[in-house]
Amino acid sequence: MEYSEFLTRIREVKKMGYVKSHREGPTGIGKTLEDLLGLKENNIQGPDFSNYELKASRKGSNSMITLFTKKLEPDSGEKLWETYGNRGKGSTSSKSKQTLLVGSVGDDEYIPPSERRLHSTVITQAENPDSFILVVDENRITIKNKKNVECYYSLSILKETLEKKYASLIHVLADHKKDKGQEYFWFNEAYLYSGFDFPTLMKVVREGRIKVDVRIGHYPDGRVHDHGTGLRISPIYLPECFQSKSKIL
Repeated sequence: MEYSEFLTRIREVKKMGYVKSHREGPTGIGKTLEDLLGLKENNIQGPDFSNYELKASRKGSNSMITLFTKKLEPDSGEKLWETYGNRGKGSTSSKSKQTLLVGSVGDDEYIPPSERRLHSTVITQAENPDSFILVVDENRITIKNKKNVECYYSLSILKETLEKKYASLIHVLADHKKDKGQEYFWFNEAYLYSGFDFPTLMKVVREGRIKVDVRIGHYPDGRVHDHGTGLRISPIYLPECFQSKSKIL
């Protein structure tokens, strides 16, 4: 789909008014928009269509947008999972105000791989309950931890991937409501962001406004499964990461 066709379709979607979500939960908004536009859901590292990445947000929501998902280096986070994985009892961190799964594996406790998981949100400004903190240098974004497990994203790979994926970004906003437990969306506002600015993105990371979500679990046979570890950002900070912004709907 080319940009001109997208504009035609998104204007038609706006005219539809409130539309029943095509999927329950947080990802329902993206799935619904893609279906209405005739786009297939994908997990590719490149743009969603033509040279454009597409994101959707609920108006007034603090839900974060995933910019990038990629396995951690050098071993896909497997060593971090082996060292800090737990049985997944949730608690709320007062530091990050994120629901984390805490309680690292103790030296005297063995948790079988089939029961082990690691869900942790990490920023640069403070340690989280797993004692993880992001450290940014000229080459890497590292998840520093007290047991010195090597775990990072290389900035060269991150820069190449993000510049390819975000040549241009279309951010669609929707009013939303619930009726009898069912969510509905009215997609009625959209912006085009152009000129991805990697140095500014890294500034936002250093300021603690972008988070790394570690989500590593297991397959039934115990093999490690990275569920989408990556960078997440609040929608209000998106414009800072691009050189230009224009309203298109």
